Amino acid sequence: MAAMPGDVRTIAVIGAGPVGRGIAQLAARGGYRTLLEDLLPSALRRAESEIRIQFDSAVASGGVTADAATAAFSRLEFAGTVEDAARQANLVIEAVPEELESKIEIFTLLDKICRPGTILASHLSSLSITEISRVTYRASNCLGMHFAEPVERQKRLEIIRGLETDDDTVATAVEVGRRMGKETVVIEDAASTPT
Repeated sequence: MAAMPGDVRTIAVIGAGPVGRGIAQLAARGGYRTLLEDLLPSALRRAESEIRIQFDSAVASGGVTADAATAAFSRLEFAGTVEDAARQANLVIEAVPEELESKIEIFTLLDKICRPGTILASHLSSLSITEISRVTYRASNCLGMHFAEPVERQKRLEIIRGLETDDDTVATAVEVGRRMGKETVVIEDAASTPT
């Protein structure tokens, strides 16, 4: 059974590029303990610096209070391995470049190390979440989350439902998106075909 909307306490974001760090920033602002992972220490250092700059900018513009920015930043943690980031997460959002082989490799690993009920999401636009989720034993707990870019400023979030994605998984992703300040729309995985 998937994590329910109220069950999500910890979100792991895999990949600390511009999209990943934007997602991590929004998750932390939304009140979630957030673990941002990247294999490259330099990418994590850059992400930490960029997120700090974004929070400072939000405070300066009046978009968030200094206390709220400090609290959000304190919810951010940085991890050098997928295992360290994802082991305790209720929701994992993979945000690596859109290459099918990479996403399948990550989902295969996540399926092994994540607890039962952990939701696996992929930031994708043209690939099929149905196809990616087939490498797991939890296809009902897998979906796509396509954040319009730049992630910090655009409001739209598409929740992409795979052929096997269950209602609880979709409801949880919608609630997470709402807490991130996004306007969510649920769409079907048009790239998938039944087998």
